[in-house]
Amino acid sequence: MKLSVVILNYNVCFFLKQCIISVQRAIGNIDAEIIVIDNASADDSCAMVKREFPEITLIENKENVGFSKANNQAVAIAKGEYLCILNPDTAVAEDTFLKCFQKAESLPNLGAMGIYLLDGTGNFLPESKRNLPTPKASLLKLLGFTKKYYATTIAEEHEGAVAVLVGAFMFLKRSTYTQVHGFDEDYFMYGEDIDLSYKITQAGFENYYFGNAETLHYKGESTQKDAAYLQRFYGAMQIFYKKHFTSNGLLNTSVKVGVKLARLLKTKNISKGKTKFVTPIEAIVVTDNFSMLKELSAVLEQPLKSVSKSVFQNGNVRNTLIVFDAEYIPYTQIFKVMRNYKNLGNQFRIRPPGCNFIIGSDQSDDKGGVVSW
Repeated sequence: MKLSVVILNYNVCFFLKQCIISVQRAIGNIDAEIIVIDNASADDSCAMVKREFPEITLIENKENVGFSKANNQAVAIAKGEYLCILNPDTAVAEDTFLKCFQKAESLPNLGAMGIYLLDGTGNFLPESKRNLPTPKASLLKLLGFTKKYYATTIAEEHEGAVAVLVGAFMFLKRSTYTQVHGFDEDYFMYGEDIDLSYKITQAGFENYYFGNAETLHYKGESTQKDAAYLQRFYGAMQIFYKKHFTSNGLLNTSVKVGVKLARLLKTKNISKGKTKFVTPIEAIVVTDNFSMLKELSAVLEQPLKSVSKSVFQNGNVRNTLIVFDAEYIPYTQIFKVMRNYKNLGNQFRIRPPGCNFIIGSDQSDDKGGVVSW
C-alpha cells in the first residue's frame, strides 16, 4: 500500500465529513487507506463514519488521550509506505497527494513534507513553514512578534528546506516516523509537531516545505493569547527545551516573564489580529444544482442566485458571500478562487459533495461554522 491518511478527530463531525470526502477524491488513483481515530467525541462523529464510510478504519478511544498518543495508535496499524497526518478541519485538493508523491520521490533525504495551507478567508497560514523555536523566537511570538518564528525566507508559493512543519498536514515515510518513534507522548496538545520535526532533522533527514500543493485548514493558529493558550504553549515549550536544550535558571525565568508580558498585551494583540469584514451585499452559489439552491435559500437570510464558474473570469466579484458547490466545482478551483478573491470583502462557504450543509470561516483563528438543512 502506498499511503495511509491518518485523521485524528475530536467533536468536529461536519468538518470530518468534508475532510474524508476530499481525501477520498484525492486518493482515487492511489493505493491508499484512511484511518480515523476519535478521541471520545461527544457528537455524532463516530456514528457518522460508521454510517457513511463503513470502509474506513475507525478507532474509537474511550477518553481523550491527546494528539500524540492518538496519532501513534493509528500509525501502529497503518499499512502505507507513506503517511499523511491530517487534521479533520481540513479539505485537500484533488491533486494534493499526487503532487506530494512526485516531489517526495525527487528528494532522497526527505524527512517530512509540509504544503501551502490556506485558511477559510483564502489567506496563507504562516505556520505552514517555521524556524526552530528557540527560546528567544518563542518569547517574541508570544508577544506578537513572529518574524523569527516563521520561515519567511521561503516565499509562500515556493519550496525549500525548513526546520519545523505543522501537524495539520505532515507527509512522510512511515519508516521515518517509526525510526524517530513518532510523536512524543509527553505532549498532550501543542508542541508535538515541533518535537517531531526536530527529531527528524536530528536523525539526519531534511524537512521540506512544498508550496505547489495546497490544503484548506479552517482553524488557523490562534491570535488569542488567553490564559489557557499561554499555559499550553508555555508548557509545551518547557517540555521541548528540557528534552532538547540545556536547561538553566535564566532560561526558565525568561520564559515565565515572557508569558506574563504576553498576558498583559493580549488585548492589544487580539484587536490587531482581527480582520474587519464588510457585510456582503449579495450572495451567490456556484452550482448547477437548483434543487440544492432552493433548499439552501430556505435556511439563509440572504437571497441567493446561482452562477457558473465563468463568473470569476472578469475579476469583479467583491463584497459577496460566495458558496461553492464542491460537487460542481472541484476543490483545486475553489482554493484558487479563494486566494484570488481574498481581501475584497468576500466571504467563502463550501458545500461538500453530496452534503446538506455548508462550512466556512471568516477569521483565521476561528475553526468556522456550519449551516445545515
